[in-house]
Amino acid sequence: MVTTPNPALSRLGMAALAPESRVISTPWSRMVRGLALGQYPVDYNESLASVVGQAKDILLRRISRPQGYLLFALLLADLAVELCRPGARIDGDGLKASATRLMDALRAEKNPYYAVVGGGILFDAFAKLRLDVSLLVNAECDFAEEMLATVDRIQPDQIKDENAGNHGEYEKLFAYTSLFLGMGQAGLERKLIEGRRNYVREALGLIQTVPSPFFKGRGCSMLFSVLSAIGLDGMIFDDGTDFMKEVLDYVDRDDEISFPLRFPQPISPAYVKIYPRVTMLNAIAVSGRTSYATMGHDRLAELKPLWAELEPPEKMHQGLYYLIALHNLGKMSQEIGGEGAIVDELVQYLDVVDPGANFFLNGLSHAYIVETAMVTGRLDAISGRAIDRIADCFVRMDATPLDRVSRAYPFAYDLNALGEVGEAGKLFEPRAAYGGASAFSWLVEQFSSDGQGEGSRILMLGNALIGLGLRLRGVKNDSTAMFDRFAERVGWTSGSVEADRPVARTA
Repeated sequence: MVTTPNPALSRLGMAALAPESRVISTPWSRMVRGLALGQYPVDYNESLASVVGQAKDILLRRISRPQGYLLFALLLADLAVELCRPGARIDGDGLKASATRLMDALRAEKNPYYAVVGGGILFDAFAKLRLDVSLLVNAECDFAEEMLATVDRIQPDQIKDENAGNHGEYEKLFAYTSLFLGMGQAGLERKLIEGRRNYVREALGLIQTVPSPFFKGRGCSMLFSVLSAIGLDGMIFDDGTDFMKEVLDYVDRDDEISFPLRFPQPISPAYVKIYPRVTMLNAIAVSGRTSYATMGHDRLAELKPLWAELEPPEKMHQGLYYLIALHNLGKMSQEIGGEGAIVDELVQYLDVVDPGANFFLNGLSHAYIVETAMVTGRLDAISGRAIDRIADCFVRMDATPLDRVSRAYPFAYDLNALGEVGEAGKLFEPRAAYGGASAFSWLVEQFSSDGQGEGSRILMLGNALIGLGLRLRGVKNDSTAMFDRFAERVGWTSGSVEADRPVARTA
């Protein structure tokens, strides 16, 4: 049954979003980059908890000895479920042992980028689960400093995708973004600027190394949004360089720069243009310095003609970004008359765009529509037929070897989205499309030995499971102290009040 995790969304739409979901709103940020997992919390329920357990058991049949990031993700998802279970009793020694296992798994991760992203997720999870950060940072161990040092090991141009060799320090910039968010959530943000090194300045200094306007705009939008959320956004604007203006100016010159990009499926020029622009507009909204939206020209006005040029699956990808930016800027009515027209258009594509045609453009698109309908209070527009179409699409995702090896990528998006609307079970029940197996069992059975061929794509499944586990922390815990302070600074309605929060569990 399609259900909303927050009944207020059905009545108020995006006005009911918690601050975290306004800052970091889309599946890309969460499933690919691991930012702000566990949004839209619900009170503990065994059906959602069982999905985490089933997924772990199925994965371990194929990947018998998970290591590094994947082991970390399974351990953290398990811990979240155990801590959220009513009547949970984990003593100080047990918590300390769990924290040590989680840190050791990340220390064993061979790819420094994933180690650091995992570190950011770990600090973020500790804040959401109300765990004492002294389990990670104390006189004997400073895991924050370990992760900051690990960033230095990330080398440029290591991403193995269609644009390999053309990313610059994009990966290091995102590692900092994840770690900054987690450390801010854990109350450790002063470590970033008051020690021997100013890590925020170093992260901002990486911006000039990213050559593509597309990747520079998209990546910097998240760095800027996180710096605003943790209260260090002054360094974007007031530390000798206006980095927001520099990035906006660079994105404005994309025709002149004409940086060649490749994608798994053909992408329209309008898609390449709208993505960095709309994400940067949301970063402007999050910063509270809305004058940047019209600096030099009207940046919102640019979006309408670009939106009109997008193909249906591209609109499915970009609709949520567009709506969130307009909502956060307070320009929804002025620009499009309200979200209704766009949402009505998007949900029609669920019956038109085949989610199994390819792994990227089509494969990711339906999760975006489920989440868009959820946050705008329109889940009534998502039919059972549409959910079944998503659940059954993976068997058809075989047009190319790349589609076959990449199925875990869209599956993570769909597991996250369907989990948020009470439909994750569809992916774990026997289905005729898979010869009586479940979608997840079938997916994992297709993996190469120990998942070697799928590589980092499997790690997104780990992010989805962490997100599901963290969501069980209860509806009163939809915000954290950091996001409450941020919401007060920018004048947004804050989430749960401090008095509603349980006391932190300590060692």
